[in-house]
Amino acid sequence: MANSWFPQWRKKSAITEGGVIAPDETLPLGQTLVMGVQHAVAMFGATVLMPLLMGLDPNLSILMSGVGTLLFFLVTGGRVPSYLGSSAAFVGVVIAVTGFNGQGLNPHLSVALGGIIACGLVYTLIGFVVMKAGTRWIERLMPPVVTGAVVMAIGLNLAPIAVRGVSASSFDSWMAVMTVMCIGLVAVFTRGMIQRLLILIGLILACAIYAVLANGFGFGKPVDFALIGAAAWFGIPQMTSPTFNVQAMMLIAPVAVILVAENLGHLKAVAGMTGKNMDPYIGKAFVGDGLATMLSGSVGGSGVTTYAENIGVMAVTKVYSTLVFVAASGIAMLLGFSPKFGALIHTIPGPVIGGASIVVFGLIAVAGARIWVQHNVDLSQNGNLIMVAVTLVLGAGDFALTIGGFTLGGIGTATFGAIILNAILSRRPVVIADGAVVP
Repeated sequence: MANSWFPQWRKKSAITEGGVIAPDETLPLGQTLVMGVQHAVAMFGATVLMPLLMGLDPNLSILMSGVGTLLFFLVTGGRVPSYLGSSAAFVGVVIAVTGFNGQGLNPHLSVALGGIIACGLVYTLIGFVVMKAGTRWIERLMPPVVTGAVVMAIGLNLAPIAVRGVSASSFDSWMAVMTVMCIGLVAVFTRGMIQRLLILIGLILACAIYAVLANGFGFGKPVDFALIGAAAWFGIPQMTSPTFNVQAMMLIAPVAVILVAENLGHLKAVAGMTGKNMDPYIGKAFVGDGLATMLSGSVGGSGVTTYAENIGVMAVTKVYSTLVFVAASGIAMLLGFSPKFGALIHTIPGPVIGGASIVVFGLIAVAGARIWVQHNVDLSQNGNLIMVAVTLVLGAGDFALTIGGFTLGGIGTATFGAIILNAILSRRPVVIADGAVVP
């Protein structure tokens, strides 16, 4: 039925029929569940780490990533294979708004939640505009040179936070270095799914080393495993109500710019892998992402976005069935309802989280450069060069502007500065040559 909201999924065996499963095809139930587990594991590392860096409840964030993925599936009519997990783009602005020190739960979380909801609303409205007008206006307003600069500025803005978080003692600093080494070794010397789970596996190795040095030799604060034994297997995560502060909302809402660019890139990648035209669903994908972000923020969860990790899994397995992501969302929701799982996450030592944050924040910065490389951005053009240079310094230096009673922080000034400077400097002057108008 061509006019139906959902496709009519056709059953297919990956082994006997070529190994490629299209978005509107499905594996047998058992294989679908196994693939769902793999996708849930793939998103696990970052979706746990990002809430910890912002002081959110990881149980709730995992739960809302599952709920958000299911909502995305419904909004897009089950035609776009994607998983929604906690977005790294929110880390800097949430920390800036709440003044979070990186340990435990964020005591000022409610203020940030109002901003996350505002961001989701902006994202949703952009989605509706795209459904009517297409994506060309986005590509003109935020070309790769702009999105790359903004993404890099976010990573650089976070760098001082990561370093301060592991500077309390010499042992903490060395454990951060050890964590970076563990993640790096997994990234370089492993293959397959282990390599794709480099953050998660690296954290596990670093935690084991920390436990030996702290619990065994007394070099640092011992890991308290009693929390795990005392936690129940099943329970409802602690939820937090949002507070709507105008300044916080204005600071966090521009993150929608990053989410749009990120989601657009992911959809283009999925289209390339599947051979399916995803352009008719881009607007719906933005709306689904935005609504999922609003829903997550309304109860205390992180803003969400499509995940490159899961796109990588699809590229390796060649299984693009959207029903696999329904299975993955169900598994994530089950984990979210387990306080014992949350207690396990909270035993991760602070220096280990700090070391992982150094890697993650660095990867965010490098992702900006990767956008430039992938789109052949020409930094020899003076307009591009000046825009990028100013954007990076605004972000890295946390340059703030005060307008009346409102203060726009470094990430906000970098984002708006990049868009405005690009709009001004990309307009080349008209030169009259031999009576002809030459742009």
